[in-house]
Amino acid sequence: MAVTNIYPTTRFPTLGTFVEQQVVGLKRSGLDVDVMLVDRFESGMRSYFTMGAELRRRMEQFCPDVVHAMYGGVLAERVTGIVVDRPTVVSFCGSDLLGEYLSGLLRRVSSEYGILASHIAARRAVGIVVKSRNLEEALPATISRSKVRIIPNGIDLERFRPLDQADCRNKLGWDPNRFHVLFPTNAGGDPRKRLYLAQAAVDKANRSGLNAELHQLRGVPHGDVSIWLNASDVVLLTSLHEGSPNIIKEALACDLPVVSVDVGDVRERIDGIAGCHIALPDPEDLGIKLSLVAANNGRIAGRTKMRSLSLEQTALHLESFYREVVESYQRPGLASRTMINPSLLVDFCLSMLTRRKHFSGQVMRR
Repeated sequence: MAVTNIYPTTRFPTLGTFVEQQVVGLKRSGLDVDVMLVDRFESGMRSYFTMGAELRRRMEQFCPDVVHAMYGGVLAERVTGIVVDRPTVVSFCGSDLLGEYLSGLLRRVSSEYGILASHIAARRAVGIVVKSRNLEEALPATISRSKVRIIPNGIDLERFRPLDQADCRNKLGWDPNRFHVLFPTNAGGDPRKRLYLAQAAVDKANRSGLNAELHQLRGVPHGDVSIWLNASDVVLLTSLHEGSPNIIKEALACDLPVVSVDVGDVRERIDGIAGCHIALPDPEDLGIKLSLVAANNGRIAGRTKMRSLSLEQTALHLESFYREVVESYQRPGLASRTMINPSLLVDFCLSMLTRRKHFSGQVMRR
């Protein structure tokens, strides 16, 4: 049973597509999956505190062998607190462990509380899935690494594949004679994505003679993302932090070059692929790397490396981990699920101070 707070809906069709794709992969592998959406975008924080009865009803009806909270934070804390009669797995995806840079005291407190909730959920869960090595490192030191697996989100290789660039540009109405840079962002204008840095990098490259145009990939239906990728010359990622960004894997599956700062698992994904570059978080170096891609004037050989990250392969890794979790499960006592380890609070306070210093030094540097 999958419980999540990010999943595509009629109102928000682009939200949580990576969770939807993970569920698709599990179903393709033959698993029976029931999805429960805790719709925080419709009902707000109240949805977390009213979800208990619905979750218990769904478990009684569906009888899952394992309950997988497919996001951390308050959602995972609630799931691991409610589910006491079968094993739980929690997936951490990025901000649920690394935090967010938000304006306003209440929003900052909310972000920090979400991280504390993630730490509590991590302690309770029988199994933990993280998307990249940096997320494993963000877990509290008191969490046993024996119950942690690094399993990046898989991608749909049938959907994300090389297409004719001219046809894709024609569909989007893009100038066929310009160098098109695709910048993945979201509708909220998330400051962690550092749009200003991407814009400065493109400006720098243009001053050096590159006829480039920056396109923001924002609010595009997931079914159309492959058209945007294939219409582009390069994907540019300048995020302050990431887990395992799907857009990078999708770009590589389309044989599209990548220029990125050293964030999440991007370095690992592009390692050994000629035509992809890691750059410093600096407009000049990013601009130089964009110019290198333009000089190469072609596609890369990234798709072959992505075959190990197909939806089907990722589902097999998850299924294997589920079996481990079920076999190792021992029903805990009530105290172990309600008490907070004091060392967890110490870990949290130290990490909060580190994040505040990091964010103030990176996000506001313009």
